[in-house]
Amino acid sequence: MSNTKVRDMTKGSPLKLLLLFSLPVLLGNVFQQLYNMVDTIIVGKYLGYQALAAVGTTGSLNFLVLGFANGLTSGFAVLVAQRFGAKDEGGLKKAEASAVSLSAGFTVGITLLALLTAKPLLRLIHTPEEIIGDAATYISIIYAGIAATMMYNLLACFLRAVGDSKSPLYFLIISSLLNIVLDIVLIRYAHMGVAGAALATVVSQLVSGICCLFYIWKKYPILHLSKGDFKAPVALYRRHLNIGLPMAFQFCITAIGTVVVQGALNLFGTAKIAAFTAACKAEQLVTQPALTFGVAMANYSGQNMGAGRTDRIKEGVAKCTMLTLICAVISMGILFVLGEPITKLFMTTEDVDASVIEEILDSAQLYLRQAAIFFPFLNMIFVYRNVLQGIGRSFMPLMGGVFELITRVLASYILPGLIGFRGICLAGPLAWISAAVPLGIAYYYMRKRNFYLNEGKK
Repeated sequence: MSNTKVRDMTKGSPLKLLLLFSLPVLLGNVFQQLYNMVDTIIVGKYLGYQALAAVGTTGSLNFLVLGFANGLTSGFAVLVAQRFGAKDEGGLKKAEASAVSLSAGFTVGITLLALLTAKPLLRLIHTPEEIIGDAATYISIIYAGIAATMMYNLLACFLRAVGDSKSPLYFLIISSLLNIVLDIVLIRYAHMGVAGAALATVVSQLVSGICCLFYIWKKYPILHLSKGDFKAPVALYRRHLNIGLPMAFQFCITAIGTVVVQGALNLFGTAKIAAFTAACKAEQLVTQPALTFGVAMANYSGQNMGAGRTDRIKEGVAKCTMLTLICAVISMGILFVLGEPITKLFMTTEDVDASVIEEILDSAQLYLRQAAIFFPFLNMIFVYRNVLQGIGRSFMPLMGGVFELITRVLASYILPGLIGFRGICLAGPLAWISAAVPLGIAYYYMRKRNFYLNEGKK
């Protein structure tokens, strides 16, 4: 494996490696969240708070489908990272080829199912009639572009699996800027409404995927595939599915909880939906550092597991835990100080009653301040879930998602009747606690057994 662009994470300081790997990913994720925010801001500013609510009410359904797809691609890249760590180039190529085959098949199935169920699910979660038309239009276009999303995510995961976290960043920046330009052109000048916002997202995602493909072809011989690489043993496909499906279902289970919360939220009306949408965008932005360190841990632990360096996994988790807890404190401070100004970015005051604006701002602040207090639990989920997935142990992350789902469902059904909208705001934080605790227990259980259980060292 002579390619000089790959990064071997089985040697050197874990803290330095995690930071060097995470920085480009962080910049990419922050940039992605920023352009998602800009996307939402443009919708809110030019189309009004009802259009903002229409896009927002699709967020949980978007997460349900694309989260499943993203979980698959992340899981399929675990074996690539492990084979790279083991210095097994032939095994790496077969792991990559089988991941491509599986991803193509799942893309077709996911796309068809998502398009068929979009409108019924919007009705199931009590989407208000005044916004359901726009919501259906937006989510249907997003679903039609699932192939573009799968393409970028899979190829970006391959690059990260061999230690290159910078290149996906560059391509994400390109797509982000393109998305903003297309948003303005299609919404403001072409007058396409929410359809323009969705189309801009799909086209931009496709461009980033094409960039990844071209870059791999030009710069990464180690990732080049031949016809023979696709003749992988059935056992390899089974191992991919054993890792990828639990990761996908974990995302899916978490997303089902957000769908339930969205259904409960929709009963509070369009203003509350708009507030929740704006607040969640702010939350997602400030939690990106911790999320990024989690991505780094998945690749770091995957490579070191492949190399048999479980001692380095322990050290990496300790360093990553410290980093994510620092991030939690900083994120809290940002939302407490800047939560309201950020929310105002999504609002237009034209033709909107002052009482509606006040309701949106107050509701958004309520959510942000309650959620921020529980960020340490959220950030620990990122650490423990990803290290367990990186070593190929996907069952407990899946069960963590189950605990999270049960808590979200119970909270969204019980608390709103007792404390109103505040109960919606608490559903997520309570779910974080219910997932973080068992994931932490699972990690230390695996650590006690040196990460090998029911199978020998590989």
